[in-house]
Amino acid sequence: MIPKTLTEAKEGVKYTPSEKDKVEVKHKLSDDKIQKIREICESYNNDQGEIINILHETQSTFGYLPAEVQEVIACVLGVSAAHVYGIVTFYSFFTMKPKGEHPISVCMGTACYVRGAEKVLDELKKELKIGVGETTPDKKFSISCLRCVGACGLAPVVMVGEKVYGRVSPDGVKKILDEYK
Repeated sequence: MIPKTLTEAKEGVKYTPSEKDKVEVKHKLSDDKIQKIREICESYNNDQGEIINILHETQSTFGYLPAEVQEVIACVLGVSAAHVYGIVTFYSFFTMKPKGEHPISVCMGTACYVRGAEKVLDELKKELKIGVGETTPDKKFSISCLRCVGACGLAPVVMVGEKVYGRVSPDGVKKILDEYK
């Protein structure tokens, strides 16, 4: 039996949307992307309590969580899009904008800040010609700020993807960027 509603889907029957359950999105997602989102949700048994894990895996798959993706997740889990949006905007890990191939995060925690993180950030913005929360036109780099990465002894700290750079000075920014060009 194929369920006709979200309620039936939650009872363990494979979900197939009816006309009333169809998700309307501003920018149409491909059927493949919608199916992938459904598969991620199903891997967590469409459990609303697993929404953060579902969002993590979905962001890992697509790189970010635009409104259209959030709407599909909301529909499949049977929650409001506002609920999903509230979670996405509350946690700084989630992003609604695509990140660059090499996302750069500058720690702005107390230790990093007092040791010059703001000057390092200014140099990154100057070199890449973008601001915080933006991505370069070639989609290679994006810049964000973090509150603390837990490497205070290496302050100021910059992360490029998962790689941590410690004791970064404005003069060292170009060398770091050159590793990724």
